[in-house]
Amino acid sequence: MMFLACCYNDPDMLIDPETIYPTRPDCTDAPKSRFKPMPRRTLSPRRWKLLFNEEGCLDAAGMIMRVQRGGVHPNIKGEVWEYLLGCYDPKSTTEQRNQLRQQRRLEYEKLKTKCREMDTTVGSGRVITMPVITEDGQPIEDPNSTGEQQTNNGPLTKEVIQWKLLLHQIGLDVNRTDRTLVYYESQENLARLWDILTVYAWVDTDIGYCQGMSDLCSPISIILEHEADAFWCFERLMRRVLASFALHKHLLISQTLKGQRG
Repeated sequence: MMFLACCYNDPDMLIDPETIYPTRPDCTDAPKSRFKPMPRRTLSPRRWKLLFNEEGCLDAAGMIMRVQRGGVHPNIKGEVWEYLLGCYDPKSTTEQRNQLRQQRRLEYEKLKTKCREMDTTVGSGRVITMPVITEDGQPIEDPNSTGEQQTNNGPLTKEVIQWKLLLHQIGLDVNRTDRTLVYYESQENLARLWDILTVYAWVDTDIGYCQGMSDLCSPISIILEHEADAFWCFERLMRRVLASFALHKHLLISQTLKGQRG
């Protein structure tokens, strides 16, 4: 069903929400989108451009007002979320943001390269779903592996072992995340989500990864075209919700210890 923008001169309001993030035909029980673009209320691509001055500084108050009144048009969600999550200062100029974006992309590539040195599955287009290491750091042979899980030699540090113990858990969650979407019929898109989460697990030495993070990262990975931009947007989101995941991890540890004592 198309939502018509009667008496409104913004063609972007002519949109069927179901075509933006289509679901697989066999998933007939998948929930339908409740988003309905509202003329003069929804933040549209045209209105979004008008919120920036000549130097590229954003009218943050105008953005928030539109978002609260009518939501964000799907075509610009990625750009808007970067501001809402604090990736960029609304007062920054276009040039300043471009420089910062390039710096962050380079930093992400360095982090991803480091992770790939520890396990070559990172960035390969594949996803790990089986344990690759024991808790004492001994490698676990994968019968389907090419034998190139890691490129470093010698004993592994505690940090590397903890990270590698998370890889298959992330993979299992990724394979269960938003599986009703056509988007995740692509192995490339599944691997991209896994890569983002594995790099984040290496960066966040306190939490690493907890179940539920894939659900938060998935929409960000979908709406932001560049993988590095999606990573930093997710990293900003995690700053806001980190306390909840820290509590979740603490409870899991407590339950495990209690079970061992019992």
